[in-house]
Amino acid sequence: MKQVILGAGGDIGKLLAKELKQYTAEIRLVSRHPEKVNTEDELVSANLLSAEQVDRAVAGTAVAYLVVGLKYDLRIWKRDWPVIIDNVINACLKHKVKLVFFDNIYMYDKQAVRHMTEASPLNPPSRKGKVRLEVVQKIMHAITQKGLQALIARSADFYGPGAKNGILNIMVLDPLIKGKKMNWQSDVSKIHSFTYTPDAARAVALLGNTDNAFNQVWHLPTSAQRWTGREFIEKAASMKNSKASYFVLNSFLLSLAGLFNRTIHELVEMQYQNNQDYFFDSEKFCKAFGYTPVSYEEGMKEVASL
Repeated sequence: MKQVILGAGGDIGKLLAKELKQYTAEIRLVSRHPEKVNTEDELVSANLLSAEQVDRAVAGTAVAYLVVGLKYDLRIWKRDWPVIIDNVINACLKHKVKLVFFDNIYMYDKQAVRHMTEASPLNPPSRKGKVRLEVVQKIMHAITQKGLQALIARSADFYGPGAKNGILNIMVLDPLIKGKKMNWQSDVSKIHSFTYTPDAARAVALLGNTDNAFNQVWHLPTSAQRWTGREFIEKAASMKNSKASYFVLNSFLLSLAGLFNRTIHELVEMQYQNNQDYFFDSEKFCKAFGYTPVSYEEGMKEVASL
């Protein structure tokens, strides 16, 4: 049973390719410039904005995992996400392929961020969140109206070994490793959940190979520890026996820096996730599969030891 990863070169795609070996010997990796993770991987070069290329990439497979990450730019998200999801849904319907979509929490209501579950209301306060909601709505419509077999695997902000886009990596762990001052966004006194990328990849592979997991939303396994930004910084510093030295990037500073950097500019509208508690509840998955997520202590040690 061949399975395909669309967007195979990112932080999640590479780990997912390793995890899928437990379920199938036939794995197809799809990206613009795919590289093998496992010796037997099949490589397909494709642009997900091309319906024809997506159709070719999905054909002959049983499960498709859409884990692509677009550049953090609203203009690109608005232009590309609707096209990509339409192409993938149409190809999956045509070839009777199950779809697993790797999602984030941007579509949740602002007030729900304090304790997010799969039942939290969908009412995004940000423009990027509205794009993500459109993607989710397209998937749900295809499930209810067209017979698509699909599931949504949702992650909190993530971190992990080699996670180039992991927020905790970028803000805390990478500077720590380099002996530099750590950073935090908005308010170090607020709780913030982070999903460990190896946990996420393991869970996505498990969900994709569990028939009764489809046509549902799942929060990927995430530590239930309620750490504040200050606790992450202090625990990280203690691992290296260094001083918990950090800099807080508040909304004003982000707005100022955003005048010169597009990525930083894009972070300003997302600060509602950092100036209040942000707790991601994955109890549904953990109970269903008897899964215990990696603790923050263990996960950070693994990243810092690289």
